[in-house]
Amino acid sequence: MAAVAVQSNTIVATGRASLSALDGDWFAPLVGLCLITLLGVVIFGGVRRISHITEVLVPVMAVVYLLLGIAVVALNITDLPRVLADIVGGAFGLREVVGGGIGTALAQGIRRGMFSNEAGLGSSPNAAAAADVSHPVKQGLVQSLGVYFDTLLICSITAFIILTSDPDLSERRSADLTQSALQASLGTWAGHVLTAVVFLLAFSSMIGNFYYGRANIEFITTNPQVLTAFRILVLVAVFGGALGSVSLIWNLADVFMGVMALVNLAAIIPLGVVAFRLLADYRAQRGAGADPVYVHRADIADPAGVQCWQATIASSLPGKPAH
Repeated sequence: MAAVAVQSNTIVATGRASLSALDGDWFAPLVGLCLITLLGVVIFGGVRRISHITEVLVPVMAVVYLLLGIAVVALNITDLPRVLADIVGGAFGLREVVGGGIGTALAQGIRRGMFSNEAGLGSSPNAAAAADVSHPVKQGLVQSLGVYFDTLLICSITAFIILTSDPDLSERRSADLTQSALQASLGTWAGHVLTAVVFLLAFSSMIGNFYYGRANIEFITTNPQVLTAFRILVLVAVFGGALGSVSLIWNLADVFMGVMALVNLAAIIPLGVVAFRLLADYRAQRGAGADPVYVHRADIADPAGVQCWQATIASSLPGKPAH
């Protein structure tokens, strides 16, 4: 719920910055109503429609944002040494060491890093588990690549965009900070383009978060009334996020995501044994020159403790009999 609230709050922030001439007390409620209408159409339309929308929106969003970021870096290439010095000095400088700022920088980095790539939260595995692969380690490697793409590439480009404009960081701001930095480097049109990019990103994230919640609820119960109530709560959270302040919404997100991480880490520890066995099996097959295929779950872990990769799945693979 907190995640979808953050996304709607971000859409409102960038919309206000892009359409400042139209801003007023009515702006946030109107955007919130539009968002719950669009999202309501999607989430009541079924999971297949969700997958079709996200697979189109996400690549477009990523490519456009990367092109904007590369353009800013190219235009301010002489500023890169200063920007890198600001990043390193702001985290590990003498002032930060004396004032305890390193711990604050690390804590803030962990919070934002989890939000950018969801590593350790236990949310993205919901989508990864739906992938059709012959060996689970294949999808695990794809998920690992996402961490580098989201954090090291996208977040680094965002930092370069913002720091080249020498912004005022005295108050907590949302995506409108990146928006104003883009406008300073590329012109007003770039701010409008970023508004569209942020909408695509945030809206697709809302859809994805709904899918995660739906998958978890359907695992617990098949009662359609529970799922309907969940849909309504998601729409309420979207509308509330549109109305709330940046600080309030992000602080709530930090709390709830921290709880998610603690619960997930407690589950990862015992699952780690199975994961390392799977990785060893994958490496052994690759070392033998074969395309890794996981057929017999009893070779990896106690079948009584594994509720996936059944014999029926293994038997569907070409040339691989079930055990």
